[in-house]
Amino acid sequence: MKEANKLMPRLFDIGMDNGQSLSVLQNKLAHMKITGAGYESRAVSPQGETSGEEEEKSPVKASGQLTIRDELLNRLYKYSGMVQKMIQRLQIQDETRLHIPELDLEPEVDVLLSNPEMVEKLEQCVMNWQTQITIVIELQQNKEPQGPGPLAEVAFWRERVSIMNGLSEQLKQPVVCKILEVMTKADAGIVQTLEGTVAELTKYNAESDDNLRFLSTMERHFMNLGTGANLNVLLEAIPDLMTSLQIVWMISCYYNTNERMVPLMKRIASQLCQRVTQVIDVHALFKDKREVAKSKVYDAKQVLDLWKSSYFQVRAELEESGRSHRWEFDRKTLFERTDHMASICQDYYDVLQILEEFYNNFGPELKNVTSDPKPIDEVLCRVDRLVLPFEDVSFDPFNICKMSSWKMIMQDFNTTVQAIEGEAINFIDQSFKTLHSSAAALDMLLKFKNIRSREAINNHLMRKFEDILAQYCKEVDSESEIFEAKKDNPPLNRNEPPVAGAIRWAQSISHRIKHTILPFLKVPEMLESERCNEAKDKFVEMSMRIKNYEVMKYEYWLAETESNLPLLMKNTLLVMITSENHIPAELDVPPTENRLQMGMRYIVNFAPEIKVIISETKHLVSLGYSVPDLAQSVALQEHKFIRYVNDLNKVVNSYHSVVDSLSETHFIMLAQQIKVVKKDMYFGCQRLNWNSLGILDFIKQGLQAVAKFELIVNTVQMNERNIESKLQSIVMANLLKYQVPDNSNNLPKVKEFCEHMERERTKTVNLLSRKYAEIGPLITKTEKLIMGTSSGKAKCMADYYIYWERKVLDSLIKMVVRNSQAFNLVLRGSIALFQIDVILSAPKIVLQPQSNEIYLRILQCIRDCVESTKQFVRWMHGTCIMCPPQHVGSEDEVVTFSFYSDVRQHPQINDSAMTVSQNILRRLFSVDQYLVHWERYGPLWEKNKTIINEKFAARKPSCVMYDDELQFLSRIKQEVVLEPLFKDEHIIHLNLEPLAHTLQEAAESRISSLGSMLNKPAKVDLFNLRDELMELSGKLKQNPDAFDDLKSVLGTISDIRDMSLDVELRFIDIQERYRTMAMYKVEVYRRG
Repeated sequence: MKEANKLMPRLFDIGMDNGQSLSVLQNKLAHMKITGAGYESRAVSPQGETSGEEEEKSPVKASGQLTIRDELLNRLYKYSGMVQKMIQRLQIQDETRLHIPELDLEPEVDVLLSNPEMVEKLEQCVMNWQTQITIVIELQQNKEPQGPGPLAEVAFWRERVSIMNGLSEQLKQPVVCKILEVMTKADAGIVQTLEGTVAELTKYNAESDDNLRFLSTMERHFMNLGTGANLNVLLEAIPDLMTSLQIVWMISCYYNTNERMVPLMKRIASQLCQRVTQVIDVHALFKDKREVAKSKVYDAKQVLDLWKSSYFQVRAELEESGRSHRWEFDRKTLFERTDHMASICQDYYDVLQILEEFYNNFGPELKNVTSDPKPIDEVLCRVDRLVLPFEDVSFDPFNICKMSSWKMIMQDFNTTVQAIEGEAINFIDQSFKTLHSSAAALDMLLKFKNIRSREAINNHLMRKFEDILAQYCKEVDSESEIFEAKKDNPPLNRNEPPVAGAIRWAQSISHRIKHTILPFLKVPEMLESERCNEAKDKFVEMSMRIKNYEVMKYEYWLAETESNLPLLMKNTLLVMITSENHIPAELDVPPTENRLQMGMRYIVNFAPEIKVIISETKHLVSLGYSVPDLAQSVALQEHKFIRYVNDLNKVVNSYHSVVDSLSETHFIMLAQQIKVVKKDMYFGCQRLNWNSLGILDFIKQGLQAVAKFELIVNTVQMNERNIESKLQSIVMANLLKYQVPDNSNNLPKVKEFCEHMERERTKTVNLLSRKYAEIGPLITKTEKLIMGTSSGKAKCMADYYIYWERKVLDSLIKMVVRNSQAFNLVLRGSIALFQIDVILSAPKIVLQPQSNEIYLRILQCIRDCVESTKQFVRWMHGTCIMCPPQHVGSEDEVVTFSFYSDVRQHPQINDSAMTVSQNILRRLFSVDQYLVHWERYGPLWEKNKTIINEKFAARKPSCVMYDDELQFLSRIKQEVVLEPLFKDEHIIHLNLEPLAHTLQEAAESRISSLGSMLNKPAKVDLFNLRDELMELSGKLKQNPDAFDDLKSVLGTISDIRDMSLDVELRFIDIQERYRTMAMYKVEVYRRG
């Protein structure tokens, strides 16, 4: 359904039309496109003309498809005609409708006759009918078919039949008949006049029916002329159409005169000319493929000629029949235009044929025999330009009025063609003097005999056989020079043997000159030439030299093969050599212990000369030569020998692959197994040759021995890979594993940090010691495989034990060095791993724990890393068994021999430990450098604050001096508050919070002490002032009962006035002191 919704809208034109439905349908049918068999046409309109041009794409189409297409087009035309007939009938009914008055005609005729007024009205009605019918007949008589084609004639008569029939049918209506009956009884003169007109109408109606019936028999042919898929349809339709015209002319009462038949045939000729004009586009004709263009113009000429020939054929048949009807019409009217167009088509065909002939002459064959093809290309360019006047023609060549202009174009064309032929002949003369290939030149001449080409050029080419023979003689001389120059070292094909290749090369030269001359001897023109005998002599002399060369090469090879091949077949299967200088080893005796050196190699001793002899034999047999029986036998067994060589190479390569994978230690350890394999290989080196029958058994035994040996080596190597895996685990072990916290607040103390690493190291070392303990049993498995024992102290494996003990030592050294170097990178990194508290221990700022303790703890981690190798116990000498604890001297002390002593003395480990020590010191030094920054707060703890404050107070400072001192202390406190409480120095996270807290407390203590000293005098002054004021107040409150009392009060007032300024200053000073204490938040104690 989805596909239908997508595809169907593309196949339908969907829209909406307004108007009368039949008119809309007729318009759609007239413009409907019908596509089929590669063509696209438009439905014809019933007026007789095609509503669009038809373009013919190809001269050949499937007849079945064309038949279906034409049938559909004809049916569509008929349906369109029916629609138009209905439209015309409706129009005629409106235009030719006889007016019947609206009178009461129901009464009887006699009753109507008795009414004079009624009779008068009916008479007037009949008069109108007579006038209307007369006018319609006159109009139809004067009317002409619309359009030049024969279908317009059919449409014309169909319309007339519709009109006549319409009037006739109306006259037969009961009402009309009753009116005429009334008027007849009334003896009206108009009735007789109407009867004459009706008779004339009946005659014309019958004539129209007959004509339409005759034309309908030819309507299908008319359709084919106008809408046929291609011109072949017209070729099929014209004879039948002409026969139909003959029948119509003989039977029809209308088309039996020249005056009426000639216009119809003229319309048919016009339709044929129109179709030819549609098919042949004079501006695009030469752009089509040449065969397509030729087919178009040829078919068009055939159509035009068939029209005329069919006419004369019918004429001849009529004359032979002896009938009175003569088939003789105006030939100029019928055939002048068609004959002109046929001649134009013939000219176009001739032009296309000339172009084809030129292209045939100057094709690749002529280029192959000339040394310079450029002139050929230039001639072809001129040939291409021949069509330009035809493509650019500014008039219609099919217009008979332009005949003179067309003749001028053709005259210029023929002149240019003659000029090109002359140039071509001159070029051919020059080209045949420097022929590129005589064989190609002969092929070209013979081909030109059988293909259509320009006659003048072709005749000239046929006279060039002498030049071809001369070229052949040159080619033989050139081949002779090549033979003499390369016969000692002839060129060979890939994988081709020298003797057979030389013979094949010589035969190829002989074949080339023979292949060239043989066609010459079959051409009579060649045999008649004077150079023919010279060419034959050169060929015979060259062939004899080549034959002698082939015999010499063959006889030499035959002698060499018969003498050398038997010796080569007696070679042993294998040869043993030393790898240093490839000197063959002695094979007089079986291999002994001193021959088990690692440099011994085996090679398959199949001589390359045998392969060459086999190849020579096969090639010589294919060339027809006989070969020795032994060589033929060896060649027949080629696949067997190849299989032997491949299998032996497999044995040897497998052995070498296994041996090459062994070290010197392995070689000594596996000496017995290697000896067994070499013993089996010995038979191929001494006893077996290529004639032996036991080669397959030897190969089978050798493969088994090598496979068994390889299995042992693979098992040993698998055990070694397991050991290597354990040693790699030791090397990659992390002995200084620390925990990286998520944030700095969770960092451990240095002691916790080192203790964690120690715990992790202990776990790791215990795991590694177990893996180390598993190495000895793995080596014992190897001993079991090789020696059949599990002692762990095989003498032949002593070097093997030493090898692995050294590997263990190397792994331990790498482990310690790697961990030391990794820890060095950590020390130089920027990620904090542990934290240290910074505290104030007056008079210094110190770390907790102290620097030396930090240094020793971290350094001890490295020492523990080295000392962890004490758990890896050494093996006893010559074994893979761990050495038990030993008593040293007479003391009871037990000593365990481990790798610690060797690891500790390794210089790289010592260097790494020294680097770690230096990095720790650098980190601690950088911490000390940072703490120098905090010494600027030294005034807070360097001196006793009580003594300093007392000395300051003893100077009785002013409030401003107190303010300066308090401001200084407050600023220091604020700076301490702004200092960071944490600081990362590489791996050390400094916790400065204790130090900062201590400094803040010291600053606050100094501020509080100074504040209390400021508070004491202020408080004394405050209370003294209060007492004085209260005393004065008391004096003022006394009642002056006596003069002395009054004097006392007045004196008090005078004193108050005098001391007011001093009191004010004292009050301001006290107020400033308390404001200062409040500003620095000094606590003031109130007296209860």
